[in-house]
Amino acid sequence: MSAAIPTPGPRVPRPPQPVRWRRPHASGLPIVDETSAGGLVVSVQGGRAYTAIIARRNRAGRLEWCLPKGHLEGRETAEEAAVREIAEETGIEGQVLRHLATIDYWFAGNDRRVHKVVHHYLLEALGGELTIENDPDHEAEDVAWVGLAEVASRLAYPNERRVVATARAILEGRA
Repeated sequence: MSAAIPTPGPRVPRPPQPVRWRRPHASGLPIVDETSAGGLVVSVQGGRAYTAIIARRNRAGRLEWCLPKGHLEGRETAEEAAVREIAEETGIEGQVLRHLATIDYWFAGNDRRVHKVVHHYLLEALGGELTIENDPDHEAEDVAWVGLAEVASRLAYPNERRVVATARAILEGRA
């Protein structure tokens, strides 16, 4: 794996994405659109790349490791939200290098069906210390630096493992 982190590509601002309610689904539940952002904040130490991941509880109460992410606030762009959310949930300040992937999926709550869109970015770690103490929602229960080569095996969700594969390809010069 190359120890160099690529320079940032052109920044493409995204308009703010508020939560939008739609007409009810056939189930009778209203449909809500939600937009989040996050991704991989990478630090290269001793020629090896590491990324910070968080552990949080899923809806069933199980602890799962995942990439840090969260909702856009106010008029912030997806890039701004990714930087903020990663800093809040991991304690690590980062700079966006490039967009990695946009994932969308559906889930149902008690009172609605949610169409979630998550923008994932590759960030270079600029500083900070691992901590979950700054997470305003207190969703993150743990945080860890994990080698980029091993992180996919720790992540709970296949779509996040694909995002990691994209980041690895970029950092290894294969993309």
